[in-house]
Amino acid sequence: QVPLVDSGGGSVPAGGSLRLSCGAAAYPSRVYFMAWFRQVPGKGREGVALIGSVGRTNYADSVKGRFPISRENFKETLVLQMNSLKPEDTAMYCCTAGPSRLTTFQALEEYESTYWGQGTQVTVSS
Repeated sequence: QVPLVDSGGGSVPAGGSLRLSCGAAAYPSRVYFMAWFRQVPGKGREGVALIGSVGRTNYADSVKGRFPISRENFKETLVLQMNSLKPEDTAMYCCTAGPSRLTTFQALEEYESTYWGQGTQVTVSS
């Protein structure tokens, strides 16, 4: 399978915005759920946002209303638009892809064949 390559991280002040991208052409929406996870050193991974077939989405409570997830460019790019960033959003963010039957963050994380990007660092200063 084509590796997931995520990008777009950086350092911004609180209140700023970043746009994370991940190549999704090899993961058609009718077959794959895709999601963004984040991880802080010393803590477990946290599901941030996921998107499935027909654009169904789900979000962690901590990012609802701030981080819309979408598939753009004829669904070939997975995007996480990060708005109103907070210092607690600082983490390594990874895109993931798993079979469409895995409709939750937990299922995606636990499935042994879920695909993971290499991660892109987001740092938000106060």
